[in-house]
Amino acid sequence: MKKTSSKKSKYPIKHWSHSSLISFLRNPLAWYKRYVENVRDTPSTPAGIIGRSGHIALQHFYSGLSKEASVALGLEYLRNIADFEVQFGKAKSKRAQKEKRLSMEKDYLQAISFYLERPPKHKVLGIEVMGMAEVPGLPLPVKAISDLVVESRVEKGAVDIVDHKFVDSFSKSGATKPLFVLQAMFNYYTVGALFGKPVRRFIVYECKKRKNADGSSQMRRYVLDFKECEEDFEVFHRLINDASAEILRDRMYLPNPSDMFEGENSFDIYRLGL
Repeated sequence: MKKTSSKKSKYPIKHWSHSSLISFLRNPLAWYKRYVENVRDTPSTPAGIIGRSGHIALQHFYSGLSKEASVALGLEYLRNIADFEVQFGKAKSKRAQKEKRLSMEKDYLQAISFYLERPPKHKVLGIEVMGMAEVPGLPLPVKAISDLVVESRVEKGAVDIVDHKFVDSFSKSGATKPLFVLQAMFNYYTVGALFGKPVRRFIVYECKKRKNADGSSQMRRYVLDFKECEEDFEVFHRLINDASAEILRDRMYLPNPSDMFEGENSFDIYRLGL
């Protein structure tokens, strides 16, 4: 029997996600290694590990666990990360790395305590919601994980998406930050497909890890209303289509040495011809 072939099967990936799209735009060779070859040996940054620890704590908190128990589970996750999985940067000696680990714990505990001091209240419908959606006009499905899906307070019968970020400094451009907008688009389509309800808003809570010297709030809230995002949807569709066309054609995957996260690793791969 002759196999049928489709254009979709020729793509080197099965779907786009926010992280894979940003990785491709930032460093195509690092993207190819991780999302096409599925080699995921690059250590995580301390900030990334602290962020994941905070997400784990909030996942348990919004599931009904006490603040204390939720914080403890996030800390357990952080402590169980092996040293080889941490991008220590300039901390080369064992002593320096131990001090870095203690600093990571301190930042995590401080950040999560800031958040849980007055945690936002929502009617939660879903926690860590993973979804995939086929979107008309896009050549590949989109995939996303939403921290929380909650009942919308501005439209009856609709849902809002809540995302948490633990940061060193607040975003200057707020809800219009391109990274927020792109992430919101992925979550919009996946949550809509899963819940079958109108998706009204994307809400980002930024929690600053270091205490503000002036005593101001450690939390900021940004809201993106999808009813006001017609142009953003158009740009998102164009970007996904253009990126898909790029990965479909024959091309050389070149490193980006200036990439602050994976520049050295991608350049080593290129230099060694791997």
